[in-house]
Amino acid sequence: MNSAALIVVALVALLRCAELWRARRNTAALLAEGGVEIGRGHYPLIVALHAAWLIAIPLAVPAAAPVSWPLIGVFAALQLLRVWILLSLGRYWTTRVISVPGAPLVRRGPYRFVRHPNYLLVSAEILVLPLAFGAWQVAMVFSALNAMLLAWRIRVENEALAPRV
Repeated sequence: MNSAALIVVALVALLRCAELWRARRNTAALLAEGGVEIGRGHYPLIVALHAAWLIAIPLAVPAAAPVSWPLIGVFAALQLLRVWILLSLGRYWTTRVISVPGAPLVRRGPYRFVRHPNYLLVSAEILVLPLAFGAWQVAMVFSALNAMLLAWRIRVENEALAPRV
């Protein structure tokens, strides 16, 4: 097992845990305001995919594998985009699809340019991080699985947001 991969994945997992804490807090507040969760069925699959991806990276990387520091830099830059997305959505950022009737759609930050910037970001992360350690098989398999789940998720989210567009 590659210690650099293990350290980086542990840091990413720690950040994701912090995001989950914030997402749960936001979800509870939105539900208390009358929000409704839509498309609950795909959520456990998304959680499983992300957990398996984080586990697969250090398991797939040989101990002596070189690290691509430029790709680690790209991944770090993607985290700045993640912060921009989270700040732009503010209290509406969750890991679930929650629709609050009458709430305005967010059209600031990256949402001025792209309808689902978080999904583009996640797709890039799933590709880039394993590639930083030469784990191209992990990058390809999880990118394909993520694309399938995102197709489902985006359809659900678009249907949920359609009345407010």
